[in-house]
Amino acid sequence: MIYHGNRFTLRADASPEQVEEALESLRNQGRVIPSVKQFVVGRDFGGEYEWGATFVIEDLEGYWEYLVHPAHRNTDRVGLPLVEKFSSFDITDDADPEIGAKIAALHQKRYDSDPELTQLVSDLGEYSGSAAPGKHGDA
Repeated sequence: MIYHGNRFTLRADASPEQVEEALESLRNQGRVIPSVKQFVVGRDFGGEYEWGATFVIEDLEGYWEYLVHPAHRNTDRVGLPLVEKFSSFDITDDADPEIGAKIAALHQKRYDSDPELTQLVSDLGEYSGSAAPGKHGDA
């Protein structure tokens, strides 16, 4: 299993309506992407971020489905422009010593095929972790 997590803080000028639209889009990802087995979206406590989301995905094939699903793309479109600080991470019980590099390669493949997404990510003030462009092996 792969537990894909995101932690983020939104810009102070994000309206309550924009925040709710972004959070609802994250929740929708969990509901409609077939490869997502479980998910949680909510407040992030115990760190430097305000919000978090974690999606449980069975394998790399499902991870790719999650990454390219239209529901995920919608969250990128409505959520990323609101983000001040973002971090992603992956926790897995997969014994493959290359799993981190394989996850990072899926993210890079997605960026390579989607210039608009790459621009959205490039516009973020702070972005680290497994989903950051060019960060192979950080998973």
